[in-house]
Amino acid sequence: MGTRKDRDVEKGYTTGQMVAKLRRLADCLESGKQFRIQIAGERVNIPSAAVFNIEHEREGDSEEVEFQFKWKR
Repeated sequence: MGTRKDRDVEKGYTTGQMVAKLRRLADCLESGKQFRIQIAGERVNIPSAAVFNIEHEREGDSEEVEFQFKWKR
């Protein structure tokens, strides 16, 4: 089995696309199923046992909120 390279990408979505993804995510969380998503061409399976957190960053006149999902492969 090949090794995976480190990766850090950001993908933008329209409001409608983001709403659909958040609805699917909520359904998976409520039912205890893994969440599957494709980000910039790579399929990612987020296990139901992932740790979820929300991060807020502020720098100068910019602010950012990130919804994060962390797990071990």
